[in-house]
Amino acid sequence: MRMNSEVTIANKPKKSEAAGKGHWKETAFRIFGRYGMLFILIALILVMSILSPTFFTSGNLLNIVRQMSIVGIVAIGVTMVIITTGIDLSSGSVIALVSVAVATFAHPDSYPLVVPIAIGLGIGLLAGVINGTIIAKGKIAPFIVTLGMMTGARGAALLFSDGRPIGNLSDSFKFIGQGAVFGIPVPILIFALVGLVSYLLLTKTKFGKYVYAMGGNEQAAKIAGIPVDRYKIMIYAYAGLLSSIAGIILTSRIASGQPTAGVMYELDAIAAAVIGGTSLSGGIGTIGGTIIGALIIGVMNNGLDLLNVSSYWQQILKGAIIVTAVFLDARKNKKS
Repeated sequence: MRMNSEVTIANKPKKSEAAGKGHWKETAFRIFGRYGMLFILIALILVMSILSPTFFTSGNLLNIVRQMSIVGIVAIGVTMVIITTGIDLSSGSVIALVSVAVATFAHPDSYPLVVPIAIGLGIGLLAGVINGTIIAKGKIAPFIVTLGMMTGARGAALLFSDGRPIGNLSDSFKFIGQGAVFGIPVPILIFALVGLVSYLLLTKTKFGKYVYAMGGNEQAAKIAGIPVDRYKIMIYAYAGLLSSIAGIILTSRIASGQPTAGVMYELDAIAAAVIGGTSLSGGIGTIGGTIIGALIIGVMNNGLDLLNVSSYWQQILKGAIIVTAVFLDARKNKKS
């Protein structure tokens, strides 16, 4: 009995030590699961700063955020769509249609600034409502509906502009994409405002609760009395509205309406959302994570440009990052 007691006593510290290690390991995994993308962004900034002396300067960092503000705004809308297990492939084409439309009404001494802005916002909102209505009421897969909108909106942009850029924009309109307030570029301020409003919508309102509920289990959301069809239309309408804001900023920044604008923007937006932790299975995603995902893409693109890495290799690397993010998301969902 005495020997057994001694053995038991001797084993206790080892079990306690193992439990402690397990606790710390679990805590580390939890912290990385929550802030992993932020750590990766910081690490990427440090690596690029070491590899390129011109990377970590205030001018270049502002340039990165300004460049990614357009994709980031689109990605915020796409995030809400993906949380509901949907997808939006039409963002880039909506940007192009908005671009040529607003440029037509933004010539000097033609219309007040509010006119092209209102027209652009209206086009994006209408495109989103059409997407959402067909998906919700027609019960057609979001992939097919938004693919159709992607093709149709791009064709409309080319038809409207006769396939040519539309220039000669007013200075007041160009200020939206090229101006600055207290040294901060206007696109960054708009991006921050859109991010804040969207964060509050998703976390502090009934709308946000319904978005997550629909993504978690749409059938259960219907049983709980949530008007799923109505909110689905609202979500796609919001995504279209954000695409139109991105289109207005892009048109102002390049000082012309381009029917070829926004090519691949929808894929970059989806990539930013997925890298930022939004699950393609639905029910999971945050605005902050998407913004970090967009910044990761921006830092990577900018850093590789400064290092003179071929754009072809950049596309390959971006594709690998997206596949890895989706793979990790699938593994995480499988474990849970």
